[in-house]
Amino acid sequence: MNTLTKRSIKYCKRCLEPDTRPDSVFDDEGVCFPCRLLETADEIDWDSRRRELDEIVQWGRERNVTGYDAIVPVSGGKDSHRQAMFARDVLGLNVLLVSCGYPPEQQTERGALNIGNLISLGFDCIYVSPAPETWRSLMRSGFKIWGNMFKSTELALYATAPKVATAWHIPLVFYGENPSLSWGSAGGSLDEDANQLRFSNTLQGGDISWLLEAGFNLKEIFWYRYPTDAEVERAQLRMVYLGYFIPDFNDTMNGKLAMEWGLKPREGADAVPEDIGQITLFDALDDDFVIVNQMLKQLKFGFGKASEQCSGLIRSGQMTREEGVELANKYDGKCAHRYLKAFCDYIGVSEDEFWENAEQWRNQDIWEQDGNVWTLKYPLT
Repeated sequence: MNTLTKRSIKYCKRCLEPDTRPDSVFDDEGVCFPCRLLETADEIDWDSRRRELDEIVQWGRERNVTGYDAIVPVSGGKDSHRQAMFARDVLGLNVLLVSCGYPPEQQTERGALNIGNLISLGFDCIYVSPAPETWRSLMRSGFKIWGNMFKSTELALYATAPKVATAWHIPLVFYGENPSLSWGSAGGSLDEDANQLRFSNTLQGGDISWLLEAGFNLKEIFWYRYPTDAEVERAQLRMVYLGYFIPDFNDTMNGKLAMEWGLKPREGADAVPEDIGQITLFDALDDDFVIVNQMLKQLKFGFGKASEQCSGLIRSGQMTREEGVELANKYDGKCAHRYLKAFCDYIGVSEDEFWENAEQWRNQDIWEQDGNVWTLKYPLT
């Protein structure tokens, strides 16, 4: 049995953020770091930040030796659209998009359409597709070893852009959301600096020792290996959270603009909150295994995608905490059987094997069982 969190859950008094999120920070009054930070939002000097951004832009242009001023890592989602369009149309940069794509069996049709839509808006793009069978094997290992199917895929998704940047001598890389400022997570910073991104809870500094211990060799996991500190320093790589400089960089605005630019949201059967465990339809579009992973996250930490989305809406004033509590309790961790079956078929395990492994990761300090029904000991109220 893996005990992954504290013996209770405390929720932020202002939003729905739980203190079971890895690396979360709460003050003595029970308020999470992002909510406390919001108190000083009116004091932000956006003009000063824009001048800082202009200096970064000039820094990138001065180091342009390939024709590209900056790289924007993209998946094709709402944030990708916002970042790419802002970097090109507002900052005037010649941008190279870099995308690490899912294998065909994992990527949804809407995901393929969305990355295609973004490229069709007038961008050059390097599309990296790691070997599908290696990807599948790594995903299976991540699920069995960590209870996290995305443990390996996150390595590839985040390592690809800096690997291309160092190889092509494009030292400026723009990411979007700063996880520290948005969720209080590790891997972020208190400003625009994204060079510590690899120290998030999942990436763990780019650690691949568990992959080697699982029998994979360095040759077959090239795209999963994050550049070393020495490589980053030698390339003078500067990674920046673009969202730090944009006042309305948030899920709602990014989704609205992206759909105006042609983003295809979830529709029909793939847009039912009871099936997908989330309340917005312009988020998590490029694959559906994420729905299964959010269910697993709730087993470990007691919260899922819906409560995370509600917290963002509460902070932006688009939802009351009471409304968020109702939605989160209704939809957190929901996952339709068809998504679970598709994932099991993909990695080659039976549903019984899936649940046998998944239940090992259920944190029984925060869950209690009554017959065949599990409920949280410390529910949102």
